[in-house]
Amino acid sequence: MINTRDIAEEYRLTHWAGIMRERQESGLSIKAFCEASGFHQNIYYYWQRKLREAECQQLLPVSQGNTEQSGPPNGWAICKTVEPASASQPRSLSLEIGKCRISVTPDINQEFLGGICRMLIGLC
Repeated sequence: MINTRDIAEEYRLTHWAGIMRERQESGLSIKAFCEASGFHQNIYYYWQRKLREAECQQLLPVSQGNTEQSGPPNGWAICKTVEPASASQPRSLSLEIGKCRISVTPDINQEFLGGICRMLIGLC
């Protein structure tokens, strides 16, 4: 049975990944790009977080026959967003793989982060 919600979510993620790629290629700051594109920065950051969470979910295998995560394998830890200590600091995403910890902020290059994740998957 086709799950239209999943298809719609995948479409939106793909759409926003394209927008974020456009922003990176434009060389504009997030603020300037959002103003020029006619949407608020909060929307940009919301979809950026959703894209990162989707990437993290792809890193964690789903147990056969069960759609809930049973826990990370081989030393992987579940990723989470980290609230800033002060209002002047951006939110970040923290990934822990064994003894390795990666923290990324909203301005990280998406392709670079994807490459790091693929490399880490290859090490497991």
